[in-house]
Amino acid sequence: MSQTGSGSHAHPAQRSSSGPTRISRAVVSGGVTITSLPDNMTRVVEDSGKYYTWRSFGPEDQRTEDLWVDMSDVRHGQVRVHGLLSNSYKQAVKVALTFDFPFYGHYLRQITIATGGFIFTGDVIHRMLTMTQYIAPLMADFNPNYSKESTVQYLDDGQKFVVQWEQVRLPGKESVGGFTFQAALYKTGVIIFSYREIPLSLDMISSAEHPVKAGLSDAFMVMSPSSQSSDAPRQTIYEYHRVEIDTTKITNHTAVEFTPLPTCLLQNNCELCNQTAGCSWCHVLQRCSDGMDRHRQEWLDFACAEQSKDATCEDYSRGDGSITPGDVEDITPLTPLQKACERDDVKTDPSTKTEGLANTGVIAGIAAALVLLVALTLVALYINYHPSVASPLYLIQRRRSYWPNLKFQKQQPGYTEVEGEGHDKDSIVEARPC
Repeated sequence: MSQTGSGSHAHPAQRSSSGPTRISRAVVSGGVTITSLPDNMTRVVEDSGKYYTWRSFGPEDQRTEDLWVDMSDVRHGQVRVHGLLSNSYKQAVKVALTFDFPFYGHYLRQITIATGGFIFTGDVIHRMLTMTQYIAPLMADFNPNYSKESTVQYLDDGQKFVVQWEQVRLPGKESVGGFTFQAALYKTGVIIFSYREIPLSLDMISSAEHPVKAGLSDAFMVMSPSSQSSDAPRQTIYEYHRVEIDTTKITNHTAVEFTPLPTCLLQNNCELCNQTAGCSWCHVLQRCSDGMDRHRQEWLDFACAEQSKDATCEDYSRGDGSITPGDVEDITPLTPLQKACERDDVKTDPSTKTEGLANTGVIAGIAAALVLLVALTLVALYINYHPSVASPLYLIQRRRSYWPNLKFQKQQPGYTEVEGEGHDKDSIVEARPC
């Protein structure tokens, strides 16, 4: 018998009255520190049915069998068994998709497969991939390295991308048998979780070393001044939505089908945007949004919420807006000083303003060239009279490549990104007829 629902209504969850899940990330001395809010402030806050609706199917439903993708069926094309993922523990690998996959209204062309039964959908790889931005048919502490029968395999036929965790086992509970399940991402945005072998009730799986959950999650990141240093910006990750499945419903031969709902981001013009409940059109960015998506930072930088309050689609079509679609690429966020100056009511004749800007640009260029020439002359004279001094080029500090070293308050062994293929198990398996 199938069951229907929307988002986290599938499983009772506490809700925060103070805002979305927040992960503060403060950049200090080149490192990154991540902390999470208390447990009672890290739950879902969005209306669960806003982004996805879902249906679950039991062992008696024919739909359960129909949704399972037989990886041995030659009609699905080539199946790749990832050697490193199949021979490692707590590892993650980036994989490119052959199609644009819509996730919460954002189109993805790359995902990250983890050995722990989930897919990470974020842009920045870090050790705590289990926190947010995931597609998790069954997130748990799986160790594919335990047995040669344990594999992580995937296929991409241009219409769907399927990841299958086959005969993967839990540390300390290897004797109960292997888990086999899969996640299928369809080009339409539909997501299918299918479960073939679940030898242990999920409430018996410990979450001490690894979170145990199933569902979807997405988040956005915004920048804010750091309280510790004016030169160290603070990045805060907000989990704005999560879909949680009741894990007690996950047994042998069950399935869950997620159907995406229309989002603001999919509306590509002002008229359609304003006809969609809760959406606003940002003319500067030429984007429809409610401000709660991965483009949140741009929405704030360009003051889209304020802009959409007073302007209408007719204003933009008549050219009353100060910005046209062709100007978008040349626009940068305003600084506080520029915003203050923008409030002045002084108006200038267009021709006079253009001529003044041109003259100012020429004068500024000449002045900059003279300053540079004087500086180089002084440096050359200094080196000539102080030959023992190292070359001034050494005074230029090279910028190190940025790779976040993330630390969490709740410490658990994290994931490591790997590349390449292993050698102990076959890397590529050609699908054979049944």
